[in-house]
Amino acid sequence: MAAPDEQQDSAAEGGGAAEFERYRPLLLGLAYRFLGSMWDAEDVVQDACVRWLGTDRGEIRVPRAFLIKMVSRLALDQLRSARVTREAYTGPWLPEPVATDALGPMDTAELRDTVAFATVHLMERLTPPERAVFVLREAFELPYDEIADILGASAAHCRQLFRRAGQHLADGRERFTPVAEDHVKLFTRFLEAAQQGDLGGLTELLSEDVVAWNDGGGRVRAALRPVIGRAKVLAFITGLLNRYPVGATRVVDANGAPALFTSLDDHSQLTSLDVRDGRVHGIYVVLNPDKLGHIQA
Repeated sequence: MAAPDEQQDSAAEGGGAAEFERYRPLLLGLAYRFLGSMWDAEDVVQDACVRWLGTDRGEIRVPRAFLIKMVSRLALDQLRSARVTREAYTGPWLPEPVATDALGPMDTAELRDTVAFATVHLMERLTPPERAVFVLREAFELPYDEIADILGASAAHCRQLFRRAGQHLADGRERFTPVAEDHVKLFTRFLEAAQQGDLGGLTELLSEDVVAWNDGGGRVRAALRPVIGRAKVLAFITGLLNRYPVGATRVVDANGAPALFTSLDDHSQLTSLDVRDGRVHGIYVVLNPDKLGHIQA
């Protein structure tokens, strides 16, 4: 039989684990916004869990704030390391698509917007501190003094970082996206026009400055550079469809919006669209099988 002290320690640890689990979905969503990878986010959150269970929690008055601070610091360290790896990545690096219900609370427009595939991709152009401030302020509405404590900087500097992040994202970020039903209809029109070789229909759906990004990660054959402009994107899409048959296709809910999970040739891929003013401005295709594990096939 365990000694009384050991029983108390076990009970305290069990209570701490239960409390951590209450916040796990929120923390996963936070870490994912930092990293664009659910695999990395899960590692960060699990590391935070181990540290949490080893902490004297009697001194912690607000567990949510404490855990957000811990996970933010761990994710920021991970992000700095990940940027070096991504510089050597084969072809364009795209975020890992994740089923929406695995990304934590979506109670506000900001929480949903900052997990949108196009937004997470755009955040790659930010420095790690800019991205941290943007996520913590925009999505989680933390006061600047709390953000400053997390980053080890002044509140004034954090305000500057937030302004810079907004400027970097302004050109490619659109806050107002179509409702899910309209998005699905646009996807349907896009897929039908592509499969039927309807160039007129595709032309109507694509903006003049549309960009197609393809992430094969060296695992699957894919364009090694972004395909830019309506004419080139049309030629790229029609060339693929003429060469490879499209298999089973279904709509999934990923990163807060509908996306297409498709079988093409001998591999699967997920396609997400950045839709603005009723036209497609960005096409994001993730073919790397290592990045499709969090979208159920």
